[in-house]
This record gives sequence, structure tokens and C-alpha cells, in this order.
Amino acid sequence: MPKEHFVINRIKSVGYALKGLFILLKTESSIKIQFVIAVLITIAGFYFDISNTEWALQFICVGMVMGIEGVNTAIEKLADFVQPGFDDKIGLIKDVSAGAVMAASLISVIVGCIIYVPKVF
Repeated sequence: MPKEHFVINRIKSVGYALKGLFILLKTESSIKIQFVIAVLITIAGFYFDISNTEWALQFICVGMVMGIEGVNTAIEKLADFVQPGFDDKIGLIKDVSAGAVMAASLISVIVGCIIYVPKVF
């Protein structure tokens, strides 16, 4: 079987990644909530005319939270596939994965407060 051309392989990879992103948005309620929050803070960014640095920090936070949430979802799905029944070790893995999302979310809330609290008050 001949090896695919590099560019064709990259295009397919992007297609698989987009498919995964749409599956996340379609099936995971936490990502849906985070997506709505991302839209709202983007609107707030335009309303408050935030700086380029603030835009960058805001988008880094959105990408960080949504990216880690995607990894968390993948870990949960894999764990459920490997061990469908209750298992303390699988529970620990899921808790740690969820904790990573929470850590990213808390940092993002702090960044959001640093950006928006001075503009509101």
C-alpha cells in the first residue's frame, strides 16, 4: 500500500480533528456551556473594547478550558470503555481529569475578573 502524500495526510488529520470538535459540541453539555460562555465573553470584549493583550489572554483561557475539557471527555470515554463497571482507580483517574478542567476554569475566571471588573466598576 503506497504511503499518502504529506499534505493529503495533514488535510485528513484536520478533518478528523474537526469531526472530534463537532462531536464534543454536539454531545457534551459541559462543552456547550463553555462555548456559550466563550461567545458571551467575546461579545463583552467587543462591548468593553478590550486591548489586544486582553483579547489574547481571553482566547488563551477559552482554548485552555475547552481543550482540557476535550481531553477530560476522552479520558472519561476511554475509562468507561476499559472498565464499564465501578472501579476506585478509574474513579480517581476521572476525578483528577475533572480537577484539571476545574483548575483551568478557575484560572480563567480570575483572568476574566482582572480584565472586566475594572471596566464594570
